[in-house]
Amino acid sequence: MRVSTAPARQSDARMFSVVVQGYGAGSQRRSERQIKVAFSGLQALIRSIALNGGRILEVIPAEADIETPAAAAAVAPPSPAPTPVTPPASHASVPVNIYKPKEPYLGTVLGNYSLLSEGAIGRVNHITFDLSEGNLHYIEGQSIGIIPDGEDANGKPHKLRLYSIASTRHGDNLEDKTVSLCVRQLQYEKDGETINGVCSTFLCDVEPGAKVKITGPVGKEMLLPPDEDANVIMLATGTGIAPMRAYLSRMFEPGERAKNPDYAFRGKAWLFMGVPKTPNLLYEDDFQRYLNEYPDNFRYTKAISREQENSKGGRMYIQDRVLEHADEIFALIEDPKTHVYMCGLKGMEPGIDEAMTAAAAAKGLDWSTLRPQLKKADRWHVETY
Repeated sequence: MRVSTAPARQSDARMFSVVVQGYGAGSQRRSERQIKVAFSGLQALIRSIALNGGRILEVIPAEADIETPAAAAAVAPPSPAPTPVTPPASHASVPVNIYKPKEPYLGTVLGNYSLLSEGAIGRVNHITFDLSEGNLHYIEGQSIGIIPDGEDANGKPHKLRLYSIASTRHGDNLEDKTVSLCVRQLQYEKDGETINGVCSTFLCDVEPGAKVKITGPVGKEMLLPPDEDANVIMLATGTGIAPMRAYLSRMFEPGERAKNPDYAFRGKAWLFMGVPKTPNLLYEDDFQRYLNEYPDNFRYTKAISREQENSKGGRMYIQDRVLEHADEIFALIEDPKTHVYMCGLKGMEPGIDEAMTAAAAAKGLDWSTLRPQLKKADRWHVETY
């Protein structure tokens, strides 16, 4: 991204063209487009694009030819203010329960957009909250609580629900002042009627500018090891991708790597992702970019249950992929620097356990003995719901 840093003139009338991808609504999010903006509104637009998941490809004077490299080169890069470097946190320094249910933090919604492509099942949104008015901070792998507006059937405030954080400690815009969630609207049938989950529906419907009651952060189970040479195996279904997205952003996003000179990931990161259909894949563009940019460090294996078949001709689930790659997985697990993370619906646990049992048996190992050993060594991490 290139932005002029020339001092603003009084009544500055300069116009700029911002070439952006993945920003807007509907078909706009799937295409590259150009937005013209006055200098006075440039920074606000850049902030909005970053907070709503867009990607800025170029910023040039509006009068310049957008296809001319020389014109783009004429605009100098910004000189950001220095920011303090946050070292990798140890388990002892993890922030916990800064804000409690009786005195929650009121976070302003900065952005709320769908993560799904056309043809997907259900509803999944990426929601970002402003943290600049308080002291709420967190690290990768933690969760926050949300207390939805309104009252329950007994006239009491709704109870909080916990959601895994989908952003790094620096936030999606790298300014240390936001937190993002990946939320699927819960729906189920009861007596022939479709019931919507209280908190998930509240979050998917909440408008930018609204104030939301937030508690936390909580959790030490899913913390990413600070070791730059660690191997990280990630098993996720649906919105269980949230902490994995935070890990992978910390490992591979250019801005994150620049922000964290004390954490330059050099290990192997292997993501197993389970969804019902291809349009339900979340943060897919980012993961494909990591594959292209870090082919020696990142591997991505998908289980798309309604489109792929397993070796027995049935639907392809994440446990089937684990069985397929059992030898490679166990070769990594034998390395004491390897950590395994599992996040998603609780129903995924038995299938993963069965697959690991079979894979271990094929190598003459007893999974019922090995798993507790990995857990005791803080190398087996599970967060299901």
